[in-house]
Parts: sequence; structure tokens; C-alpha cells
Amino acid sequence: MKIINLSMECYPVAKVGGLADVVGALPKYLNKIEGISACVVMPFYDRSFVHQHEFEIVFEGQIRQNYQHFNVQVLKEKNDVLGFELFLVKVPGLLDRENPYGYWDESQQFLAFQHAVLHWLTEAKIRPDILHCHDYHTGLVPFMIENCPEFGFLQGVKTIGTIHNGEYQGQMKWEMADYLPWYRSENAGLLDWDGLINPLAAMIKCCHAFNAVSEGYLHELFWDLRGLERLVQQEHAKAFGIINGIDTEVWDPATDEFLDFNFNNENALQGKSENKKALCHAYGLNPDLPLFSFIGRFAGEKGADLLPEIVAKAIQSTGGALNIMILGSGDKRIEFELTELNKTFDNLALELGYKEYLSHKIYAGADFLLMPSRVEPCGLNQMYAMRYGTVPVVRYTGGLRDTVNDISRGGSGLNFGSATAEDVTHAIHRALHMYYEPGMMDDLVHLNMKFDFSWDSSALRYLDLYRR
Repeated sequence: MKIINLSMECYPVAKVGGLADVVGALPKYLNKIEGISACVVMPFYDRSFVHQHEFEIVFEGQIRQNYQHFNVQVLKEKNDVLGFELFLVKVPGLLDRENPYGYWDESQQFLAFQHAVLHWLTEAKIRPDILHCHDYHTGLVPFMIENCPEFGFLQGVKTIGTIHNGEYQGQMKWEMADYLPWYRSENAGLLDWDGLINPLAAMIKCCHAFNAVSEGYLHELFWDLRGLERLVQQEHAKAFGIINGIDTEVWDPATDEFLDFNFNNENALQGKSENKKALCHAYGLNPDLPLFSFIGRFAGEKGADLLPEIVAKAIQSTGGALNIMILGSGDKRIEFELTELNKTFDNLALELGYKEYLSHKIYAGADFLLMPSRVEPCGLNQMYAMRYGTVPVVRYTGGLRDTVNDISRGGSGLNFGSATAEDVTHAIHRALHMYYEPGMMDDLVHLNMKFDFSWDSSALRYLDLYRR
């Protein structure tokens, strides 16, 4: 079975969020299964990975968008260093930039990527068994295959759409239809939702099956998908929930090159203590105090706007009896407020930006991980934390419901109900009680490290979906 994953991100080529981690791991684990050949196709980015590895041009062609013609190159990484074939689609002027997102013409970029991929597959006579489309950026592919005569060779190829985050749907004004390949106009309604071209809606309508990245998130989509609830309800027969896994080869405290002290479950208490000391020393924190952490984008869906109030309430209400470390970036107001608090509180360590190596160090050295998410389709941070023996303190929503059970229900983490500073602070006080309860933290460290969140089981669930 040949599976092609289409995505704007793939770790370690280009990463903005969890999408990259998923696309960088799923095909690697699928390829361990006999009879499966999975690869990734993504845009070309002017980044270090491209310059540090050897690529060859496997296709050259041309596409038309509106009245413009663009050259297309497809480059293949020669040595399959990621555990799967990696193809980069280069369109000079559109798909040759440094970052995946944030450009004024990104809608045209996404359209060009989808058009170029299907043009290549058609011209090269490459017909996969499955085209796996990740998020709205590739959501028009199922429509194009069936409704654009240019891609008649691919008609009938099965398509799977994965919703990693339904908050983003890629809506465009109908003027952008001129940038699509010619399609049968009588089927234009498949593109439309509320008077706009909606790629996520088109994906749900046109794909053979779609999935959310956790069972919990799938259930939430039926009642909260920014206006697409009715569509998901109508298409429920082809909806599935599959929890993401984590790449346990990359995220392994026993071999992680980023850590100051490697450890496994047997010497976890010593390992976490050594890593905590190193982390606290680097940021001027007291290693004898419990260390809470936050890692992620400063965005409302992550509850990051609550962080300044959480920091102030937690430190003041405990008399400074804890440390908090925050790694992230995004909303400038949040960055400013946290920067000002960092000047006020010695118990706060703040690192703006995203540093992959530091995230590993924090997972290994922190006692608790805070996730006050308003929306969390799956969440990988809590899985990384548990893999490294850190106790997750999470809002009971989406994929967090599927992976973190409260200690009151026999679990190994802490849940809270509302995305408010009051609820988070209350959960922090519960965590402090646990921290000082003799033996409790030691047991939770060992218990969390025993959970299996690897891609092995999740990959089998995707394979089952492909075979359907």
C-alpha cells in the first residue's frame, strides 16, 4: 500500500506546532509495517535542513494560476534520513521562502502547493493508494482530484483528511477561485460554506474519510467547529478519532542528547533531580522548590493569555514557594506582560521564542507541566512530559481528556474544568500538596514514565482506516 502524506510542516524540516511532529513520525512508523510504503510531500523551505542534506530533482513542470505561469520543481532527499521518502515542492516566487506561514499571499501559496503536487503526480503517472491530507492547507486536494479534468489520472484515489486544529479553516473570497485549476463549475458548491471558499469544509465534504487527532476532540467538533458543526454532523459516518502518538526514538530520556543527565524509569528520581538542578542553575531558580512549566505558543486557544495572571496569583498566594518556567512566543501583549513580571519575580524564568533543545531540558527537569488550553485537539506536550516523568496539570478538554486522568480517579495527573486563572491556581495548590506528600511524587514519576504513547499503536489505527 502506497500512502502519500501532504503537509505544510514536517519535523525536522519545518516545525511550527504539533502538525510537524505528527507528519515527521507517522510515516516512519507506518514504514515499519510490512507491505506499507509511506512518504511525505511538503513545500520547499529555505532552511538549514535543506542546505545540510542532499537532494535531487525528480520532476520539473509548470502550473498556471489566474493569468500567471509558475515553474515547478520536485526535489527528493536522497538518503531517506527521516525513515521515509521526503519530497519538497518548489515554486519560485511562492514556495521557496523561509517560513511556512505568515505571508500576505499564503492562500495562493497553499493553492499552488496543492496544484503542483497533483500536476506532478499526474504527469509522472504516480498513483498512490491513499492521499493523506493534513489540515486545511491541503484540504482542496480531494475536490481537485474528482472535479478538475486536468487530474483525471488520479480520479478515484482514496483521500483521508486529518483535522489537527479546526480553529483554522483557510476561508477565502470567491475571487480566489481564479487561482484554482479549471474545475467543473456545477460542483462549485462543494467548495462553499457561508459564501466563502472554505478548504476545511471542502475536505470534509469530499474526502473518503476524515479524522480528528483524538476521540475527545472528535466529539467536541460535533458541537464546536467554528460554524462547521452541522457539516460534521451530516458527515458523521466517515468521521473517526485517532489519538496522536509521539516519536519515542526522538523523545527518550535515556538517550536524549539535549539532556544534562540521561535517565530511565529505574533511575528516574536521580535523573530528574540532576536535570532540575542544571535547569534551575542556568536560570537562577531555587532547585529545592517545585518547578512548574509552560511550553507553547502564546495564543488564546492555548490559554496563554492567562499566564500573567496565573504567575502573579500562584507566586503571591504561595508566598513564593514555587518556581515557574515559561518557554514560548506569539501574542506580543502576552510577551510584554510576562517580560514585566520577569523583572518583578525571582521565581519566574522566561525564555521567549522556541528552542527545541530547551523544551527537552524543561520536560526532563520540571516537576509539573501546565496546559490551560481552551482548545487542545490532541496535545503532545502532556505526552512528552509524562514520558520524562513530569506530572501534567491540564484542562479537561479535547485530547487532554483522553491522555491525562486526575489522581482522584486513579490517574497520574491533575485536571481542572475551566480556562481561568482561578481554576489553574487551584490546580497548582493541589499539585503543591502532592509534591510534599511523602512518596506521592516519586510514585507519579514512575507511573507516568510507564505509559505507552508511541506511534506504534496509533499507526496501526491509521492503517486500519486506510484499509477501510
